[in-house]
Amino acid sequence: MAVEDNCKLKFLDLKKRTYRFIIFRIDGQQVVVEKLGNPQETYEDFTNSLPADECRYAVFDLDFTTNENCQKSKIFFIAWSPDSSRVRMKMVYASSKDRFKRSLDGIQVELQATDPSEMSFDIVKSRAL
Repeated sequence: MAVEDNCKLKFLDLKKRTYRFIIFRIDGQQVVVEKLGNPQETYEDFTNSLPADECRYAVFDLDFTTNENCQKSKIFFIAWSPDSSRVRMKMVYASSKDRFKRSLDGIQVELQATDPSEMSFDIVKSRAL
């Protein structure tokens, strides 16, 4: 599975805080950028951008406050694979995930979700701490 150069370039931009999130999809035999979230968008905007019945890869730059009251940021890699998506699609995304994730240097936390409840804001924040 090839990774379009634009995926890596937009990820570097996300690390510079140009974007809040990026959603990627597999198109034919390569991973491409599907949506870019501007820095003002929220985690809810991000989750609403994921399709209900198709797999996607996504990265999200989470800003949070630690228990010690320090401002921090972590970049999450999310493998979205809803139960309602086609089996073949799930297999293609699962088999390509590690290679794609390795091409994005700077991922700090990985999360796999098959249902919106598995990636609620509380769960994501608890993984960041």
